[in-house]
Amino acid sequence: MGKWASLFCAASFAYAAPLAIAQEEAEKVILEADDISEEDNSNIIIATGSVEASYGGRVLRADRIEYDRRTGKVRATGNVVILGEDGTQQFADEVEVNEQLDDGYAVGFSTRLPVGGVASANSAVRQPNGINALDQAIYTACEVCEEEGKRPTWALRARRAILDENNDLISYRDALLEVGGIPVFYLPYFFHPDPSAGRRSGLLVPRVGGSSRLGFVYSQPYYKVLSKSSDITITPTFYSRVRPLLEVDYRKKFWSGDLNVAGSITYERDFDGNGNRFGEEEVRGHIFADGDFRINKTWRWGFGVERASDDLFTRRYSIEGAEVSRGLFDGQPRTLLSQLYAVGQTPNFYADASLLFFQDLRADSPAITEPPITTPLVYADRFYDFGKYGRVSVTGSSAVLSRNANDGLTADINPDSRRVSVGADWSVTRVLPGGFVAEPFAEVRGDYYNLDPDASGERTVTRAVGSVGAKLSWPLLRQGKHVDILVEPTVLGAWGLSNSNDAAIPNEDNQLFEFDETRLFEANGFSNFDLYEGDGKLSVGLTTAARFKNGFTIDAVAGRRWRSRADTAFDAATNLDGTSSDWVGSVSADFGRLLRLETRLRLDGDSFAVNRVDAKASTRFWRIAASARYFRIDEDIRPGVATPDEGIDARVRLRLTKNYSVNYRQLRDFTAGDDLLQSVGLAYTDNCSRFEIIYQRRDTIDRTLGRENAVLFRFSLKTLGEFGTG
Repeated sequence: MGKWASLFCAASFAYAAPLAIAQEEAEKVILEADDISEEDNSNIIIATGSVEASYGGRVLRADRIEYDRRTGKVRATGNVVILGEDGTQQFADEVEVNEQLDDGYAVGFSTRLPVGGVASANSAVRQPNGINALDQAIYTACEVCEEEGKRPTWALRARRAILDENNDLISYRDALLEVGGIPVFYLPYFFHPDPSAGRRSGLLVPRVGGSSRLGFVYSQPYYKVLSKSSDITITPTFYSRVRPLLEVDYRKKFWSGDLNVAGSITYERDFDGNGNRFGEEEVRGHIFADGDFRINKTWRWGFGVERASDDLFTRRYSIEGAEVSRGLFDGQPRTLLSQLYAVGQTPNFYADASLLFFQDLRADSPAITEPPITTPLVYADRFYDFGKYGRVSVTGSSAVLSRNANDGLTADINPDSRRVSVGADWSVTRVLPGGFVAEPFAEVRGDYYNLDPDASGERTVTRAVGSVGAKLSWPLLRQGKHVDILVEPTVLGAWGLSNSNDAAIPNEDNQLFEFDETRLFEANGFSNFDLYEGDGKLSVGLTTAARFKNGFTIDAVAGRRWRSRADTAFDAATNLDGTSSDWVGSVSADFGRLLRLETRLRLDGDSFAVNRVDAKASTRFWRIAASARYFRIDEDIRPGVATPDEGIDARVRLRLTKNYSVNYRQLRDFTAGDDLLQSVGLAYTDNCSRFEIIYQRRDTIDRTLGRENAVLFRFSLKTLGEFGTG
């Protein structure tokens, strides 16, 4: 707002001609008008009729401008418009300043900021120290319409407002927040940064909410700019049923990368889903941190830290961020992963090395899946292209896995192990007569294991694994007026070394593996190292695609695997037990807003019963936007489990009017018969705000935490921030 007077900075008016006035100095004021005259007796220069004065990159437009040589006053009246260098637009009925800009005022003042904020006042006074005072001020980030009776969605009214140009702050006295013209909050004093300004220290908009577990919740974040490249947010949170929690979020940018650290701390006892406290008082908290830094053009290093004082801490206090990727590897649900890593990559080379530490937050976690400490995990791959003779890749890998003695594991479960592997693979692509594509290949790898003899019965195990074979495909393309269709039948045949899996070798890196369509045409069905698919294998599959001229697409792949010999190292979950796999496939379709579908299936090889399905669908039509993900894993392919694993995550938004909508979500576990999350909300959205109120229920019981009900609300006001539940 304050730049309305700086148009005449360091310059006085000089009259020369009706169309242009220039100074001999370097800084000039250019004046254009329909008529310019000078009154000899009064010593006043008057410009009238579509007057435009330009100074630097700023422009002043008015119906009339008067310049009094004796007093040095410049007065503009009638439809005054000031265009700033930064894009601001300022309006007034009347503006008056002096030559030195020691003081100045505007009557009927308003301004439009580059980011969309609008401020107006009965009068505005600019002082020479960069302080601008507005009387009876109004501020909003909503579009202001001249339509009679139409109010902005929200507005901040104040008896007096001060814009400090030096600190880019706007402060208010006796401020009243109006929503739809109705007073909602009164604030005796309130301030916020100029929306066009950069980062500013100060209190952020508070967050409030409540639940049956924590009671009433109030959080007051404080944001502090530490330097041009770092800041910190400190947030004390107060609860009506338990003791306060202090959260800290620190961020730092470096020339080579960035650093983020978030954590919390409290001194509290354990408590259940109703906020009833029990047990010993302890210091509890969590830390989530990550950093990634470039060493040179080839190498970078980084780390990720995820740690909580106890298994239920993040759930008790609804701490978010546990599922965020913080490094080279992603963690599993309810498992915190800390890692230190280095990565190198060129067009024909890749290598990484990492240290991994896990914290399992699950209840009654099976001992067979207890995560180890990995110190370290190393992988390297070098690629060579020999042109028509094919491509060769040489790989090396090592893993050192250990578990703490206090994990409570017996010696024959999850033993410590150390592995070193070196391998190479070759492949070449040839186009045969008739359009057939042949890809012969060969791969070989040697593994060395150093094991705990008390757990495995062997101290060292060495093995050689490998396969040789070919993949043959026949891509057929039919181009049409409305659709192009691709059909590609594919066959893979390979023979590998037998007895590849020694019973003494622990399966650490393929515990959750399942053979599906993504590995259908790979010689080794397993993607990692501890298990290898040897012997003879034959895969048959069909890939199809339809590309419509209007942009619609359909893709599908299906196939099956046959093996020459069953391997007892593979269970039903891997889909490689026995001598034949189930049928596997996927279908995806994109029909634009109307329907997007992605489905993955595993059908029984004999009965075609559905053993696994994972389907995702989304649609947008009329006033409805909906998405759903449904999954089901049959108990027949879940060893040791008597029930299927089944659930759905469904979301629906119904737009009632242009601005109002109803939102519903259900995340349900059919196996347990519980709603992991169920919520329904009403939202209002326009170009400058969003208001939302949500009722939320969780039926899950996790040890001492039981069912929970909560009412959440959020107010998001453009340029001011979000108020409500985090």
